[in-house]
Amino acid sequence: MAPSAMTRGNRWTASLSEAQPVPYWLEDPGRPRPRPALTGAETCDLLVVGGGYSGLWTALLAKERDPGRDVVLVEGRESGWAASGRNGGFCAASLTHGLANGLARWPDEIHTLQELGARNLDEIEAAVARYSLDCDFERTGEIDVATEPHQAAELSAWHAETERRGLADGVEFLDTEAVREQVDSPTFLAGLHDRRGVAMLHPAKLAWGLKRACVGLGVRVYEHTPALTLKPYGAGMAVRTPYGTIRARQVALGTNIFPNLVRRVRAYTVPVYDYALMTEPLTPGQLASVGWRNRQGLGDSANQFHYFRLSADNRILWGGYDAIHHYGGRVRAEYDDRPETYAKLAGHFFTCFPQLEGVRFTHAWGGAIDTCSRFSAFFGTAHQGRVAYAAGYTGLGVGATRFGADVMLDLLAGERTERTELEMVRRKPLPFPPEPFAWTGIALTKWSLARADAHGGRRNLWLRAMDRLGLGFDS
Repeated sequence: MAPSAMTRGNRWTASLSEAQPVPYWLEDPGRPRPRPALTGAETCDLLVVGGGYSGLWTALLAKERDPGRDVVLVEGRESGWAASGRNGGFCAASLTHGLANGLARWPDEIHTLQELGARNLDEIEAAVARYSLDCDFERTGEIDVATEPHQAAELSAWHAETERRGLADGVEFLDTEAVREQVDSPTFLAGLHDRRGVAMLHPAKLAWGLKRACVGLGVRVYEHTPALTLKPYGAGMAVRTPYGTIRARQVALGTNIFPNLVRRVRAYTVPVYDYALMTEPLTPGQLASVGWRNRQGLGDSANQFHYFRLSADNRILWGGYDAIHHYGGRVRAEYDDRPETYAKLAGHFFTCFPQLEGVRFTHAWGGAIDTCSRFSAFFGTAHQGRVAYAAGYTGLGVGATRFGADVMLDLLAGERTERTELEMVRRKPLPFPPEPFAWTGIALTKWSLARADAHGGRRNLWLRAMDRLGLGFDS
């Protein structure tokens, strides 16, 4: 007799009894001490605001372009403490939040965008080697798996379409037997295996390594130094902090989900909370039961999708599915912890891998992602070109933020480059409407996506309207 839902729920939630509500990655014993806060006055050529990937890559690339440029970076807390230290560690070549999104929005540029993305991932790998970034970098690829018959048919049709368009290089369609030979789950029916386009890494170690590399190149990094105001000052800009001021010729804003110092940019993003679990290290026998020999990242093909991967010490990170937007677009520390989502994720985990029943979760956490209406980054300048910004990465920023850093530096230099000529760079997404319309629209979209998953992928009138408008909300 099948156990009741309540019994199943109790068994699954028991796996969470010792889970700490903190990000696994940020608990690493190699976590560096924070840099001192800024006190007093500073001047520089370039001020970078934000110590996540976006800001760190910008500071690093600025010094690589011009070693003599005087660069300062300020971070409100500690480098990598927010999304850059909480994500799943999938470093993808895609600049467009996946090929399908890019092809739908920029079909005439998609081959260029794919080439630039592949080059960007290669350059990240080269930087990992050049600066000895100890971040568990593994170019293992990713498999998108189908867990429902309609998803398997869609993956097969999509692979055929990308082959026809010359966009399937390095991507292989896997039938049920082939996908389960790679990773064994009774829920897997098919897969698309991207062999080179994604790397796995330790996200917090990447941020910490980038900070160390920046300091090594002469960037002055101040942590626990939030930027409070941004105003013109003579031929440059002035930023006020709690204990000081910075005058800079140019400013690059890498604050992403946190309120942009250019107020008009704020309407383009909303915060979405994402959650993840981390298991205890698997034993050799447990790992063998899953057959996950090649260590690829995985994600399923539902609208409300999961992402999962192995850590360097053979834990499984299991995240996604719920995407929580709070009314008013608030970003608050208490939203980082959501037991009802952890319980849901635990149940999904053991449905996917029933052979791992008895495994315990050691960490459970969440964090805010900045999403925009086109799911991929947008760019711009302010104050007569003295300020540049990039935001809206929608959860695929581990790799794309390096490209965004190059775009910001191109814009600040006033250069016409292959990057700045892209329609993706020149045009912005539609902004979100004010409340209560934003919350209502997002809630209706989430409900519709869940219904589509439960009804063979069929999209209702609301989703079809959003598709025609080029709008959406990703899980």
